[in-house]
Formats: sequence, structure tokens, C-alpha cells
Amino acid sequence: MSFEPVTVSWTAEAIQAWIVSLLAEKLDINPNDIDVEAPFQSFDLNSVDAMVILSKLEKRLGYPLSPTLVWNYPTIELLSQRLAQEADSLESVSLVDAEA
Repeated sequence: MSFEPVTVSWTAEAIQAWIVSLLAEKLDINPNDIDVEAPFQSFDLNSVDAMVILSKLEKRLGYPLSPTLVWNYPTIELLSQRLAQEADSLESVSLVDAEA
């Protein structure tokens, strides 16, 4: 799988909104009914569901993700914050490389 260089700044809020939208669609519920502080387990997701979400996030964000992220950051809020930090770090590296 190839990834495009990160060119968009992703905020935790933007990533969170996208994950909420994705889960709401999968679970066929209103996005407002999703508690971003609730553990992913509370959404009755299995490991395949988690991998599908990570795969879609990889495509959306443009960089590879560790399969353990959902377990290490077990809520939408925590995962979104971590992914925003990673995106920011990758963007900083890309900018430094571009300037070199």
C-alpha cells in the first residue's frame, strides 16, 4: 500500500468528527448519539471493525498507522488527539525535508 505525503493539517477535532461520522454510518445511528469519551468496546466493534476503521483512517490521513492504536488509545477522543499529534509530527518532518 502506498501513501501520499501528508499535505493537510489534521486537527484532533477534524479527525474526531470524521471518526464519529464513520461510526455513526456503520452503526446506523445519529452522530450526536456517539460519546467520544466512551471506549470503542462500548460500540460493540470487533477486531475486524477496528482494522477497517484504521485502514480508512490511513487512507484519509495519508500515512500508515499501527494496528494497536485502537487498543492504546481506546476512545475516539484519545485516538483523535494521538493521530493529530502524529500528523503534526509528520508534517513538521516533511517541511524540514522540503527546506533541506
